[in-house]
Amino acid sequence: MKLIPPALAILAIVSASAAAFATDDRGRSPGQVLSDNNCTWCHGPSLQGYTTAPRLAGQRAEYVVNQILNFKAHSRDNPLSKQVMWGAANTVTPEAAHEISDYFSGLHAEPANDGNRSTVETGAALYREGSAGSNIPSCAICHGPDGQGVGAIPRLGGLSYRYLKRKLEQWNEGYHAAALAPMPAVSSSLSATEIDAISSYLSFVH
Repeated sequence: MKLIPPALAILAIVSASAAAFATDDRGRSPGQVLSDNNCTWCHGPSLQGYTTAPRLAGQRAEYVVNQILNFKAHSRDNPLSKQVMWGAANTVTPEAAHEISDYFSGLHAEPANDGNRSTVETGAALYREGSAGSNIPSCAICHGPDGQGVGAIPRLGGLSYRYLKRKLEQWNEGYHAAALAPMPAVSSSLSATEIDAISSYLSFVH
């Protein structure tokens, strides 16, 4: 996939004003208007995501709002966040963040289906049961039995294997240090094989 140059993506971001919240003449909700103008450059026209840009369709609204705030505060600090999302989120007002997140959460999500099928069974067991030997708790406790997320805890089911894998790897590289417990400790306990298995399994979850 040919990525949109970050500078172009950032130029596409418009400041949210009061006028932005009126339904347009095409019948689009305020959140859809903001999304169409700003988010589809990187996350796809139906917001199903790509390898490096996650699926936003069906994501938890509260989680999306919190991530926008994290981008604005520069606490979500991996390289692509710095390169693209810090600038992209800079002009998003709290009102716009809620409009966008409500729109995202109401969209139907399609699974990426791009993981390694040979590791799905192992990944499913780790996700549901954890690993006592590695001191890894069940992911389902916080993220739900089908990875659907709860409140501000993100939906993981169906996200791209490569995106999930890279995010889990970045915990061990020192990124997202401001994240709340228990994720830093959990992610740092995962081996490369376990990261691959969990990421693969989740990519196929509906």
